[in-house]
Amino acid sequence: FPFPYTPYLIQERFMAALYGALEAGRVGIFESPTGTGKSLSLICGALSWLRDFEEKKQQEEARLLALEDGGQEGEKKRLTSAEPGRPESKDRAGEPDWVTAFVQKKEERDVVQRLKEEQIRRKKREERLEKIRHNVQLKYAAKRKRSEEDETKRLLQLSKEVLSEGAGLDVLEQLDHNEEELILAEYESDEEKKVVSGLEEDDDDLEEEHVTKIYYCSRTHSQLSQFVREVQKSPFGKDTRLVSLGSRQNLCVNEEVRRLGALQLINDRCMEMQKNKHEKKSDEEMEGKKRRVSRTVCPFYSYEQMQFLRDEVLVEVKDIEQLVALGRETKACPYYGSRYAIPAAQLVVLPYQMLLHEPTRSAAGIKLKDQVVIIDEAHNLIDTITCIHSAEVSGSQLCCAHSQLLQYMERYRKRLKAKNLMYIKQILYLLERFVAVLGGNVNQNPSCQAVSQTGTVLKSINDFLFQSQIDNINLFKVQRYCEKSLISRKLFGFVERYGGPATAVKTNKENQKLAGLQNFLLTLQQGSDREGDPPVDAENDQLRTASPLMQIEGFLSALTNANQDGRVILNRQGTVGQSSLKFLLLNPAVHFAKVVEECRAVIIAGGTMQPVADFREQLLSCAGVDAARVVEFSCGHVIPPENILPIILCSGPSNQQLEFTYQTRDLPQMMDETGRILCNLCNVVPGGVVCFFPSYEYEKQVYAHWEKTGLLTRLATKKKIFQEPKKANQVEQVLVEYAKCIKRCSQAAGQMTGALLLSVVGGKMSEGINFSDDLGRCVIMVGMPYPNIKSPELQEKMTWLDKTMPRAAGQAPSRVLIENLCMKAVNQSIGRAIRHQKDFASILLLDHRYARPAIFNKLPQWIRERTQVKPAFGSAFAELRKVRTFILCTA
Repeated sequence: FPFPYTPYLIQERFMAALYGALEAGRVGIFESPTGTGKSLSLICGALSWLRDFEEKKQQEEARLLALEDGGQEGEKKRLTSAEPGRPESKDRAGEPDWVTAFVQKKEERDVVQRLKEEQIRRKKREERLEKIRHNVQLKYAAKRKRSEEDETKRLLQLSKEVLSEGAGLDVLEQLDHNEEELILAEYESDEEKKVVSGLEEDDDDLEEEHVTKIYYCSRTHSQLSQFVREVQKSPFGKDTRLVSLGSRQNLCVNEEVRRLGALQLINDRCMEMQKNKHEKKSDEEMEGKKRRVSRTVCPFYSYEQMQFLRDEVLVEVKDIEQLVALGRETKACPYYGSRYAIPAAQLVVLPYQMLLHEPTRSAAGIKLKDQVVIIDEAHNLIDTITCIHSAEVSGSQLCCAHSQLLQYMERYRKRLKAKNLMYIKQILYLLERFVAVLGGNVNQNPSCQAVSQTGTVLKSINDFLFQSQIDNINLFKVQRYCEKSLISRKLFGFVERYGGPATAVKTNKENQKLAGLQNFLLTLQQGSDREGDPPVDAENDQLRTASPLMQIEGFLSALTNANQDGRVILNRQGTVGQSSLKFLLLNPAVHFAKVVEECRAVIIAGGTMQPVADFREQLLSCAGVDAARVVEFSCGHVIPPENILPIILCSGPSNQQLEFTYQTRDLPQMMDETGRILCNLCNVVPGGVVCFFPSYEYEKQVYAHWEKTGLLTRLATKKKIFQEPKKANQVEQVLVEYAKCIKRCSQAAGQMTGALLLSVVGGKMSEGINFSDDLGRCVIMVGMPYPNIKSPELQEKMTWLDKTMPRAAGQAPSRVLIENLCMKAVNQSIGRAIRHQKDFASILLLDHRYARPAIFNKLPQWIRERTQVKPAFGSAFAELRKVRTFILCTA
């Protein structure tokens, strides 16, 4: 395998196993601890396979084409030598053999024809990309053309402004035209209209076939950028056609649209502008209109520039930031430009959401048939699929949408066709029933209606539909109508126009109706300004509350899931506005099944995939994957055994047994014992100590207790104490301060030896942040972070598992789920400490329950092999002092 440096032995094994899984079309679960160069192993292993696969394919093509050339000669000879008058022999199917031969020949000819076309297309593409690589003049020509166009636009704008100064009188009439676009077009329900393709020119490239490729997805944009940088450093960095996909929020370069802030609004404005572009053409053709509607179109959505961007993307590997910079420079939309690059790309890098959510996938033009999918950082894959397909709407959103839609219908009643009115009435009825189920009335202000029976109720989808009295409505048709008619977008435009207090409307009668909408929206806005939201200007806020129907569409489409696969949670709180309806997906496998069926191979990879049983049972076997197709690979760590010291501690310095259950963890003696352990550790461990608590509440409670008993002051003489903030935007700052403090202390060599960071399992610090070297010389886990078993959602999931899954080794599936959720969280947190080959750290698990075989076996193999169970604190402390001597010696 080509590699940028000499690979570790485990990397070679990883790549060989990966290559084998891709070749055999398997579903692989791959575990490689952080710090073992997993990304590079994935890149080099998968791209080596792809390169070999392409070579084999080309050889096969050449063979078939050569055969065809030789075959034509042979055919002529065969025809001339055929004897006349000989009776035709019949084949087994009772057909004359010349018919069979003809059919076979035709199939072969079709294959050859396809190959020839593909070859021509490939050559064209390679020539085009080669030209761009070597011909800088092309770039300059494109640049010059762009600056000329900009200049022309500017002059046109100036002359328009001069003209319009004298034409202020026609403004009102123009508004009427503008309003035309808010009216729903005639809807033909069961006819699939041809979607307008977003391209004007006819081009061979549009027919481009998808080459065999690898889809690589991860959770966050920063993880994806990191991966792209690894590709750039790898031996494949120069000649791999890679494209990075992202959301409009990350890729849009139109400042006017970016300013909208909320993703849903950015998406909608973008789609609106595209629609305008297509309608503009047809407007120009209609001569009857004296004045054309002036609609905004996106200046970056130019086919020619996006073609140029597409080729630039394929020539050289670029991450999201470089793609956006290129889009700004070339005045081309990176969001659509990158999509045009998908068919020819060899490696497509994209976030989870785009790959795992089918509507998003097809909208992006991603075709999985016979392709390879690699899902990285997949330890949370089951939760991710569940979240993507769950949906929640609040009472205030339901009331707000109802009010807006009613006003819309009243205003345009005379202009709407019967089909549109029928569907709008159905949606209004649905909204009314949803609010009634929450115990409210849709015509009153939701923040003023108190709910009589508070609490949480779970229903199956069918029960919810019956209780809401909407089981007679075809939700599939309503959902399809919302999708095709773009009603939420029209409604959004309507509210944007009349929802703001500043706009005047024409007649008095309508004025009263619409003033009602404005006042209602304002009361909603005041009611729904939640604390904790980033401050945004009032206009943005108005837009955010102005778009509730989009949320509700998501909820409606969730209700079209199969009855047994999901539940509806009715959450009744203080007022109707605060109450909510939530759809919870119980069976994520139904949505993953399609990915596994279509793909040639799927690789699920992560640093800590233990316990693996979840993936096998809840995801793969439920998705119908044959157990023989699943392959597992787990490798050790690259560090020498003496560089890590994992200890399970069963009791503290005063022999208090360590068991942090919900009943015992609040006892003062347990909190004191935890403090004593930390004090002792901070005396001997240099650098940074990271201590994980099961929850924010418990961390606060312990902190307050230590403050009261004076233990905090004792701790603070050795280590400066930092706490993990709850707000995501403050995490970076705390980490920077923590790192600075450790660096300062190591240089000063005074009494203060470093810092202590109090973190929370499942918080911002337990995932995706590295505590390498001095930042994490010791990681401590206080108790076992079991999930909240009283949560109705978790209880429902447990009941569902017990009904649908077989018992494993005598344990109920629900019990296994709870243990697995706990140990996944533990493994994620303790894996933060060792980040590279020369790193070293100790790991302390404070709870005697970790020593139970069922729990112990769920630790990652490389930690499990080196773990010591210590019944008493003394012997554990002696081991830690040895590590300290080792550190001092190496230093």
